[in-house]
Amino acid sequence: MNRLRIQHTCEHRYPRAFGYSAQALRLTPRRDISQRTLNWTIHAPGIRAEQVDAHGNITHLLTLEESHRYIEVVVTGLVEITWSEQPLPHEGPLSPLAYLAPTALTRVTPELADLAAASRPQNGATWEWMTQLGRGVRELHPAAAASEALAHAFLACCRATGVPGRYVSGYRHVDDERADRIAWVDIWSVTQDGWIALDVDRVEPARSHHCRLAVGRDYLDAAPVRTHRPGESIETLRIRDQ
Repeated sequence: MNRLRIQHTCEHRYPRAFGYSAQALRLTPRRDISQRTLNWTIHAPGIRAEQVDAHGNITHLLTLEESHRYIEVVVTGLVEITWSEQPLPHEGPLSPLAYLAPTALTRVTPELADLAAASRPQNGATWEWMTQLGRGVRELHPAAAASEALAHAFLACCRATGVPGRYVSGYRHVDDERADRIAWVDIWSVTQDGWIALDVDRVEPARSHHCRLAVGRDYLDAAPVRTHRPGESIETLRIRDQ
């Protein structure tokens, strides 16, 4: 078990003033058996409406109806995370099969198609198969590849082999000097009747230093912040063990 104290600041600066803005915020940790939010606060201007989306993510619609060129959103809180070798049970209204269909961001390239064909699982998703596929995806991408791109490539391969997989957005605590906002994947195991979490960037389990915010078919479903205004975005993230 691990407790993480999290502070995440998102600043959005626009080239001109707008009289109306809307943002979808998925900045509140998910409610599942792997983590428990002890306290969590969102500081933001405007009006916020909370809902739980089809993927089970806690989502806030933030709207501003006055002239502005700058929006700052700050989230702070304490999350207790427990890692287990047991897969996560499926929760939410959607079937795991909903995460089998390809999306625009998880299209299979010829290289990924070859990798998927060579890595087709014989007995469904297992940890050994996932790590082998993860290493193959990693070899096709440069060392500095973003975790979002790696997650999408891995999901493309999984779906090409008939294995459902979902995109996960969240935080990874490295040490007192470093914390990252990253993406990883959950892969559905029929034999274990649950989701197995893989950090594709490191080809290792997403353990107790990973705090999950949202899941979806790809980044567009699980992005921590979605806005349609052109401008500059700056993020500051601090995480420490509690």
